Amino acid sequence: MRWALVKVCLAVTVMVVVAFAVPLALVVEETARDRAFAGAERQASAVGPVLALTRDRRALQRAVAITQAGAEGRIAVHVPAGTAGSDAADGAAEDGGAVRGGGALRVGRSRAPQDRLAAARRLGSASTVEVEGGYALLRPIAVAGGEVAVVEVFVPDAEVTRGVATSWMMLAGVGIALVLGSVAVADRLGTRMVRPAERLAGAAHDLGEGALDVRVPEEGPTELRSAAAAFNSMADQVVQLLANERELAADLSHRLRTPLTVLRLNAASLGEGDTADQTRAAVAQLEAEVDRIIGAAREQRAQSPGTPHAVASDAAEVIRERMAFWSALAEDEGREARVAGAERPVRVPVARAELAAAVDALLGNVFRHTAEGTAFSVDLHSGGPGSEAVIVLVSDAGPGIPDPEAALRRGHGDGSPGSTGLGLDIVRRVAESTGGDVRLGRSVLGGTEVRMWLALRSGAGQRSRASRRVRRRLRRPARR
Repeated sequence: MRWALVKVCLAVTVMVVVAFAVPLALVVEETARDRAFAGAERQASAVGPVLALTRDRRALQRAVAITQAGAEGRIAVHVPAGTAGSDAADGAAEDGGAVRGGGALRVGRSRAPQDRLAAARRLGSASTVEVEGGYALLRPIAVAGGEVAVVEVFVPDAEVTRGVATSWMMLAGVGIALVLGSVAVADRLGTRMVRPAERLAGAAHDLGEGALDVRVPEEGPTELRSAAAAFNSMADQVVQLLANERELAADLSHRLRTPLTVLRLNAASLGEGDTADQTRAAVAQLEAEVDRIIGAAREQRAQSPGTPHAVASDAAEVIRERMAFWSALAEDEGREARVAGAERPVRVPVARAELAAAVDALLGNVFRHTAEGTAFSVDLHSGGPGSEAVIVLVSDAGPGIPDPEAALRRGHGDGSPGSTGLGLDIVRRVAESTGGDVRLGRSVLGGTEVRMWLALRSGAGQRSRASRRVRRRLRRPARR
């Protein structure tokens, strides 16, 4: 926008300068020409009174010599025959005078052609003729006897164009100054318009990255001030909605305490045995998860908006622990389970509880949506020190997904009984919190493969690119 304003202002100013400067330059040239010929006219008029009084050669020479043009040898006087007199004839051969055709007299150097001189005598009006090195002004003057003498004034080209180049340079300088000034003004105006727009765009980007406390000063043109006010109102509503969501999560989790207490008491009365122990362990884990949700909601509510919560966990330890939990159910259903890559610690920038919830969601999908006896595997891939990502792969040998595109939609699921659509949404949010994403495909076991990509270096630019990748993935086949 800023450069567009500068270009528009530059084009308009250049057109205006050209429209005024070119005619003005021509006027300057014409004025200099008129000034030069007006000066020559005055020089010729100075000789006229002397011709009216006498045609004596010496008197005419003195009259010519006292003028500026005559002193420079640029005036010639042509007296016709019959008016020159005896004095003119006696000295015609001296000092540049000449007698032609029975007494015609010329004083000074003549440059005009004879036919133009004759035409000037016949017409009786001043005229100019182009000669070598400039122009000749021919001024007819009536003398005694009804004859017409001609005063010739030579005007050199330098005199005709004197001051024109300087005036043109001044016009060009003024034009360039106007163009530069208009560009500077346009740039200032563009900056005044663009800077609030840039602040608004940056604030929108920061809000998208999770900085909920970002606000935009309401400055600039009226339209941008309105946009800034709308953005600030939207950001306040987003903060309020998130706060309400956390409150709702805490309230719902708190409501689960009463039925959990009853379930724990009933589990305590089951007696001894593997089934009873597993039931009591599941109830204890459920109570711990509820307490963790309430604590996380309170912790997020206490933090200022947009403040990142730096956490990390050992992905290998979490996978080993969750596989140990699910292995009992896998053994009961006759499923072959395999774990690879979880032998050594692998640190990821995800809280332990969130990573465990994501792994549980992936393994829970396998048990809910595949038949008993279906094999599955969990693979943890890490490039070692200096790597940029950790990949968690959960594969199964099931039939796959009928409508994978709808699987990642929150609350939709794959349409099968018991599918809420929230499982992979948890996995996706965990991956995106690191700048990674979730990818889906066909596993080597013949069923579905879910690939959770956890970025280890999640800069702002990487998160933006990851978000775009995730949006592209959402248009591809997805999982339940």
